[in-house]
Amino acid sequence: MDKVKHVLGVSGGKDSAALAVYMRDNYPELDIEYFFTDTGKELEEVYTYLNYLEGYLGKPIQRINPDRDFDFWLKQHNDYLPSPQARWCTIKMKLKPFQEWVQKFLDEGYEVHSYVAIRADEPYRTGYDSNDENLIVELPFRNDGIDKAGVMEILENSGLGLPEYYQWRTRSGCTFCFFQRKIEWVGLLEKHPEAFKEAMEYEKEALAHQSPFTWSERESLEELSRPERIAQIKADHEKRLEKMKKRIKVNPLRPDGEPELDMDDIYGVGKVCVMCHK
Repeated sequence: MDKVKHVLGVSGGKDSAALAVYMRDNYPELDIEYFFTDTGKELEEVYTYLNYLEGYLGKPIQRINPDRDFDFWLKQHNDYLPSPQARWCTIKMKLKPFQEWVQKFLDEGYEVHSYVAIRADEPYRTGYDSNDENLIVELPFRNDGIDKAGVMEILENSGLGLPEYYQWRTRSGCTFCFFQRKIEWVGLLEKHPEAFKEAMEYEKEALAHQSPFTWSERESLEELSRPERIAQIKADHEKRLEKMKKRIKVNPLRPDGEPELDMDDIYGVGKVCVMCHK
């Protein structure tokens, strides 16, 4: 096919950033269009990191915006918050804008190759499931044997490093992502209190409309933000951290001898949205 388009979505997370770097450095002959589906509710650190990534790539990352904002879709869903059981935010604000954007290329007769950052150590994950034979999902990391350690090496060698929010959270995407762990909600409260307050207001309105879900499982953000609850969450986190440190091997190349752990190491990856988290 003469008309071929290469696209790669970045989320503001480490894996998709590393894939963008990897493709630029190892497949320079491909003219890749980079895109980011922007809900308008992302962390500030995500936008900062995308700017750094653009500098490395030497080309812009196209922002794809949904045709309606979060408030609109919340009303359409009777003020029920999105949840792992009802991920309408991913569908309406991530998948749908991508589908509409890429459909224009398909309608013009292009064969579109979409590169997705699923690693070689993630056999349980799949990419976007396309019904169009001309939209081909490519998994370079899986095909080339790049695992989590390989991703970290790519980012370190590029000089980009990790997004700043990795100091307290491993979820990119919306500030109020329901996949956050309790300690990450505490991090949001401490790092971005206004964003936490906004999430709390959404939750209060949803509960007033009999929403069956809260942002965090089995407790409201109002309950989670109480000082005694924060202290308990932090204490539980420290116990998990110390337990994990005892279980893993120390890297002798680190001067302080401390193992490098992120939230996924401590709590497990769990369920995530590929379009948001990767």
